[in-house]
Amino acid sequence: MISIRIYRQGNDVLIGACDENLIGKKFVDGKFQIDVSKEFYGGKRINAEVLKKYLKDATIANLVGKDTVNCAIKMGLVDPECVMRIKGIPHAQMVRMRV
Repeated sequence: MISIRIYRQGNDVLIGACDENLIGKKFVDGKFQIDVSKEFYGGKRINAEVLKKYLKDATIANLVGKDTVNCAIKMGLVDPECVMRIKGIPHAQMVRMRV
């Protein structure tokens, strides 16, 4: 399962989504660190098909975990070459510019 929290500010929709099993964990690799906090990522439990629907409307997405990041890659929203790995955990960010 995937955990998702949605934030709205004006016309922007920010999504924090992660593989549910990563919530509450912190990963540090040299100067890079990611804190998969319940406060930011914890929310609705969904599957990858539902995540796709949310990602279609997102202007910004912060994605952590194999299943979550792979969903965005399959949609063509994230280039696999741009995925960062922190202690082996995939992390990607997406920004959609709207005019």
